[in-house]
Amino acid sequence: MKAVLALVIIYIGTFFVVIQEASQSPVQAAQSGRSPQANAASAQTNSIDEAKAADIRSLMELVGAREMVQDGANTAIEQSREKLLATVPDNDKGRAFVNAFATSYQKKLDLDAVTDQIVTIYDKHYTDEEIKGLLQFYGSPLGQKVAAEMPKIGREIQAATRAASGKAARESLAEMKQQDPRIGQSAHLGNGQQAQGRWQQQARARQGQQQAAQQQVPQ
Repeated sequence: MKAVLALVIIYIGTFFVVIQEASQSPVQAAQSGRSPQANAASAQTNSIDEAKAADIRSLMELVGAREMVQDGANTAIEQSREKLLATVPDNDKGRAFVNAFATSYQKKLDLDAVTDQIVTIYDKHYTDEEIKGLLQFYGSPLGQKVAAEMPKIGREIQAATRAASGKAARESLAEMKQQDPRIGQSAHLGNGQQAQGRWQQQARARQGQQQAAQQQVPQ
């Protein structure tokens, strides 16, 4: 049971790490293609005993690790889409730019490289015998249910965490506004990048209006 719980922890941890790393710098990832880290992970995978590596990949298939990575990448793409939409013009060209980025991101995402990295993670945390034991567990009906439910549980944990964090943030801000109404009257919770994007769009709009007005002034 301890081994099962340990794998569950590694499984959830890997899920969140994939999402976090993918969402930290998605634009750079989309532009750079296969990174040096990915090449290093591939080299490390080649250094693992072939039989153990094969068992790990079988285990990853049973737990749906590749699907987990794809799910994390999809989440990162949507997060990146929201951030980009806040920084480009709010028109058809702006939306087309963001859609083109998302398409390019999906093409450049190297799932094989991420899979290699996960193989090295499993190799570091589990011995040959433990991997074989986990294969036996995940080949059982209960193990298959755990593998099927873990992505859903991970998403629900994320949603619960976001809800609790948002509630705590709103209550804390309300408390601080009561303590110092003068400073707190302009304080608000929001996406700073979105606010900056809206400000830039408004500034461009004002500049365009000024240029149009100057062109209409009779010479």
